[in-house]
Amino acid sequence: MNERHEWFAPKRYGLGAGLPIAWQGWALLAGFIAVVGLAVWLFGEHSPRALAIILPAIAALLIVTARTTRGGWRWRWGDPD
Repeated sequence: MNERHEWFAPKRYGLGAGLPIAWQGWALLAGFIAVVGLAVWLFGEHSPRALAIILPAIAALLIVTARTTRGGWRWRWGDPD
């Protein structure tokens, strides 16, 4: 039960994650896009209310992506890992 699930591939160059490699990653990305799109549609682009929804959504996306990226987030120089 201590198996780590990987939802995102690491970037080949730089820091962070690439595209999703599991359905959970695609679902997370689709949910994020839906939340941001809905906030902008309901409150407008420059609304503080939309910003109050979008900023926590970005934070949640970054945290989950960092925890579920194969090999974690670290700087990469194109090594095939």
